[in-house]
Amino acid sequence: MQRIGNILTILIILTGVVAAPAFAQAPPSFPPGQLDQLVARIALYPDPLLAQVLAAATYSNDIPAAAQWADEHHYLTGQALANAIAADQLPWDPSVQALLPFPSVLDMMNADMNWTTQLGNAFLAQQQDVMDAVQRQRAVAQRYGYLRTNGQVLVSGGPYITIVPVNPAFVVVPYYDPSIVFFAPRPGFAIGGAIRFGFGVSIGGYFAPWGWAAGGIRFDWGAHAVFVNNARWGRTWVNRAVYVHPCPAIRRPAPGAVRPAEAHALHPRSEPERTAARQGRPVPRETHREERR
Repeated sequence: MQRIGNILTILIILTGVVAAPAFAQAPPSFPPGQLDQLVARIALYPDPLLAQVLAAATYSNDIPAAAQWADEHHYLTGQALANAIAADQLPWDPSVQALLPFPSVLDMMNADMNWTTQLGNAFLAQQQDVMDAVQRQRAVAQRYGYLRTNGQVLVSGGPYITIVPVNPAFVVVPYYDPSIVFFAPRPGFAIGGAIRFGFGVSIGGYFAPWGWAAGGIRFDWGAHAVFVNNARWGRTWVNRAVYVHPCPAIRRPAPGAVRPAEAHALHPRSEPERTAARQGRPVPRETHREERR
């Protein structure tokens, strides 16, 4: 091994070629059409949820483990869930932890890691372009009559289209087919049923440390700015190796730290629960007996 290292050193000296670290790689470049496709499945999410998904996608390596944790602890809600997140000393970025109350969203991201990684890279390298793509897609869905105010969300008319929950403490996860809502409806098609808002999550004040306080997660569409935990999101392709977003209430374990033993029973979602959330329908009530392992 030492001999190989010496040979490599000599080659570097002779050629002047040094392998660039991962964070020094050239940023990707996505054309508008590809960005439209990347954001299509989340463009109609309420603004706070959309912002968290975009931020979390930049930490795509955290998504698989977070999706599993959310699935196994899905029966916890409100303060009990917030307490469990804190007690488990989870190592993932706070933007990823902020999605733990939304196991169906993490499941969607984990099911297509290629898409999640590309979305995160696009948001790192082309944040303004990603936001413009979201606005283009929303404009199309609104023009064809699919996207409109209802009992769950308020949809503005422009110049920038915002989507916000009617009740800031209850965030819906809309279900829709991008191959339908971004195209002209065929004759006789029931436009009103193209987007389902039957599945949602009560946030309340329990998750304020993760940025979910009222107004803490938002877009300034005109300025191409995203605010998470009331601070402008500043992670880019260039600073992604060192950027730390301000979430002072979140305590993450140091690298190599031993996390405490799991204190909750693990209950993965049943198939009816997964299907209902995936299809934007109310999740069937199921009871789980919490027990310590």
